[in-house]
Amino acid sequence: MNPVQLVFLVFLIVPFIEIYLLLQIGGIVGVFPTILLVVSTAIIGASLLRHQGLATLLRFQGNLQRGEIPAYEMVEGPILLVGGALLLTPGFFTDVIGFACLIPAARRKIAQYLIEKHLIQAGVVPGQQRPKAEPGVIEGEYIKRG
Repeated sequence: MNPVQLVFLVFLIVPFIEIYLLLQIGGIVGVFPTILLVVSTAIIGASLLRHQGLATLLRFQGNLQRGEIPAYEMVEGPILLVGGALLLTPGFFTDVIGFACLIPAARRKIAQYLIEKHLIQAGVVPGQQRPKAEPGVIEGEYIKRG
């Protein structure tokens, strides 16, 4: 299944799941408590997004100051944005996914998965030999004197 079909399927299925959950929970606890739950998850999510976003930004800046590459922080930023957007979307299914994106341990696992499975394609893994040079290329080092 190509990515366009997958996105279309997600946009088709998620609203049905949200409506089903809203109706089920509304039937159990009532209309006003359900509305209160949806609004409170948005407020809590916005607060958590602000806190986690600032913490990630501080880690990002700290890594840059130490001369390290902030790889996890660069991947965690978009995950935070997706989580915040999902929490602002009314519904319980998107709230669960949004909170998973904002919880540091879960977000770290998601970032690790994305880095290892999708972002590192042809890089050199530490501990392995460098890839062979192209034919006709002579590798070496030089020292400029004078």
